[in-house]
Amino acid sequence: MIKRIKEVLIALLLISCCGITARAQEQKKGFLVLDPTVMKKDIAYFNSLDTEDVKNYISNADTYQWLSAQIPLFECPDSAIQKIYYYRWWTLRKQLKQTPNGYVFTEFITPMKHGGKYNAISSALGHQVYEARWLHDKTFAESYVSFWLDEDKAEKNPHFHNFSSWIDDAVYNLYLVNTDQSFIKKSIPALNLDYQLWEKERRLPDHSFWQFDVKDAMEESISGSRREKHVRPTINSYMYGNADALVKMSRILGIDSLEKKYKARAAELKSIVNEQLWDAETSFYKVRKAKGGFADAREAIGLIPWYFKLPPDRANYAKAWEQLNDTTGFSAPWGLTTAERRHPLFRTHGSGHSCEWDGPVWPFATTQTLKGLSNLLTGYKNHANMSTAVFYSKFHQYAMSHVMDGKTYIGEYQDEKTGEWLKGDNPRSRFYNHSGYTDLLINDLIGLKPREDQTLEVYPLIPENTWDWFCLDDVLYHGRHITIIWDKDGKKYGKGKGMSIYADGQLIGRKAKLKQLKAKLN
Repeated sequence: MIKRIKEVLIALLLISCCGITARAQEQKKGFLVLDPTVMKKDIAYFNSLDTEDVKNYISNADTYQWLSAQIPLFECPDSAIQKIYYYRWWTLRKQLKQTPNGYVFTEFITPMKHGGKYNAISSALGHQVYEARWLHDKTFAESYVSFWLDEDKAEKNPHFHNFSSWIDDAVYNLYLVNTDQSFIKKSIPALNLDYQLWEKERRLPDHSFWQFDVKDAMEESISGSRREKHVRPTINSYMYGNADALVKMSRILGIDSLEKKYKARAAELKSIVNEQLWDAETSFYKVRKAKGGFADAREAIGLIPWYFKLPPDRANYAKAWEQLNDTTGFSAPWGLTTAERRHPLFRTHGSGHSCEWDGPVWPFATTQTLKGLSNLLTGYKNHANMSTAVFYSKFHQYAMSHVMDGKTYIGEYQDEKTGEWLKGDNPRSRFYNHSGYTDLLINDLIGLKPREDQTLEVYPLIPENTWDWFCLDDVLYHGRHITIIWDKDGKKYGKGKGMSIYADGQLIGRKAKLKQLKAKLN
């Protein structure tokens, strides 16, 4: 045992040292603008808050070195947004666990009765893979996906289908960053079988999908049930996103039969969501009850279709987003609520006794909503009254919500008026790995849009005259080290005015304003 511990420690030290050395080499070559010390003070502060009664793969003492080797560096004038960026990497690392067969990310830092092997839970799998895709070592995300596709199903009581999932979509979006075609080739047979299993378990005769709210990880909701087979925007949007991802991955691999099969599935689900779940009277996607008719509540799940770019680009559909700024809709002092505040059943299911989705602020849902809003602003012509200012305001509010008793914190869910974490100081709620943040910053706020081709696209959602500068540095994308700089007057970084994109230290694109910019990766 002692020998094994020494071997692990030596291996870890080598990984950490090699990472720092690699960073130093990149700095020397001119690849990097920022130095890892940009996060050192924050990491020390986060360590100081933690009793570290639970240690997984990377200890607090090794975190600075490990993150220095693994994550894109970032700085900006908004101290809250920057600080939480590093905090969320710090917490994700706490949930990274090494197993005999690879790596997994846990959701809860403490053991849970509903957890599977290694305490793994699939409810936030999509968020976790989206976050982990930006780590420099692709092993962590890919190993985690393989755990669910290969190892979990071999268990006596598999846990994967305990919750709805958008795993296929996440695998495709992981590929868009690391372009590891061998991994999607390895995974697609299991993904195909998994999709068929969902059809067997949850598909109705009309080919819509039903789900209990608790199996959406959204229990005690206004519209949901633990017994009734309601048709929900959640699972139907997820299965559309999964089918669409299987189309794209099949096309990449040249599997014509699979591409054709899932193209038909995706088209069918798009029609189902838009025809069966769109309530024209209230301009919102809603739950359709098993006994017929719509649930009478607007809920945040009605915005999930935009996460997968499913809705038509029409003004009447975009009207749904008006609820985001409506204080009787989803807008609350502490964040975005999971149900409309005007509804008579809002916050009536208790407070912290279970996991109520009848209105509190859930980071899980906030992540989905912000991703959907980003897609609306960057991929649609009809935006209703949404803008970069709205996105920035909601994202900043989300960053500011990471606090408890004046200290940086991420938990399960919050009171919409006071910000109180409704599980209190329950140990299960600490470092809750059930949402995203770093991906929202990289992919949506700064706007690095992963693509299959060699065009590098940046579409920032930072309002004009909000920041004079920022730098997102050393993003490992398509095997290249990408740097994105905004320097309004050119004085902060000394590399010219405006927005600049570098690949391996070479300038590949520049624009005077903080607007969409495309450049070729040579």
